[in-house]
Amino acid sequence: MSTDLFTLTEDHRAIRAAIRDLAEHEIAPYAADVDERERFPIEAQKALTAAGFQAVHIPEEYDGAGADAVATVIVIEEVARACGSSSLIPAVNKLGSMPIMLSASQELKQLVLPSIAGGEAMISYALSEREAGSDAAAMRTRAVRAGDDWVLNGTKCWITNAGVSSWYTVMAATDPDQRAKGISAFVVHADDPGFVVGTKERKLGIKGSPTREIHFENCRIPGDRIIGEPGTGFATAMATLDHTRPTIGAQAIGLAQGALDIAIGYVKERKQFGKHLAEFQGLQFMIAEMAMQVDAARTLVYQAAAAAERGDANKTYLSAAAKCLASDVAMKVTVDAVQLLGGAGYTRDFPVERMMRDAKITQIYEGTNQVLRLVMARSLLR
Repeated sequence: MSTDLFTLTEDHRAIRAAIRDLAEHEIAPYAADVDERERFPIEAQKALTAAGFQAVHIPEEYDGAGADAVATVIVIEEVARACGSSSLIPAVNKLGSMPIMLSASQELKQLVLPSIAGGEAMISYALSEREAGSDAAAMRTRAVRAGDDWVLNGTKCWITNAGVSSWYTVMAATDPDQRAKGISAFVVHADDPGFVVGTKERKLGIKGSPTREIHFENCRIPGDRIIGEPGTGFATAMATLDHTRPTIGAQAIGLAQGALDIAIGYVKERKQFGKHLAEFQGLQFMIAEMAMQVDAARTLVYQAAAAAERGDANKTYLSAAAKCLASDVAMKVTVDAVQLLGGAGYTRDFPVERMMRDAKITQIYEGTNQVLRLVMARSLLR
């Protein structure tokens, strides 16, 4: 009889143990200060890079660890359990590099991926614009040929880790009349002439991860920095999201698990009416509900990550469902954690209010949960 019927591999369990230890000792102690001062989590970046956890998904042929998609979401989950802002280092490295891994030439992969695998560089993803969020095909950023080069003009917004990243995967219209079929994908470097980083957004949560506009002012890049053929960028962007929506689900699960762990510890210690809070059945029901939802969402996130890596036919549905469920669970669980801590939960003396603020964005980015319900429905009804 098989004993490994529905379980993580030994490698997965070892990765979780290693990244949890790192997160608890080298990331969690700085999380409150990162949030309070709205500063980039440099300690987390250094610790993740030293241990090789900043971009575990990159294949070995590009000097990466070659970790599978489930291992990658475990890393992101465990970092988010300690600090939501820090979890965006491995998450956005995957988001920015996935279009390159899926569609770029061998030469472009060799140019970009080893620097991310080694931790010398980070990469961000630039799709959204002020007037092109959920309707990404309405983008106004343009790319035109100029001899052997491409010249980009326009502005992208909501770019996670902009200003910290060296590389940017950028979607721009090369044939605006074709809408989605006229969008192409490019790789831009921070040193390219005409690339300008805008001001930092003032946000509710994930304050340690800078979110900025980026501007292209006659930004000239070499012709071989296009990802795939002209006109294939939107298809690459959508294929990328099948692989990266589970990473946002993982971030959400990490935040929820971190809040649940704190809430359990608190109700076991705190006394009211001569009893520990954990002895009150009403609060027991809350804890049970929170844990049940976290475990259910985690299972779906891992399932979606594996399906995307295998290329299963239902990967688009599963990835949307995993991100949607996990982020809704994270919002509910973190709100309940604040409630269980009472007045203490509402203060910055405990991490749960930060986790609640950080959780909110997981319902919005990489597809709002309203749009994801449309994605799921279309997949099911096709």
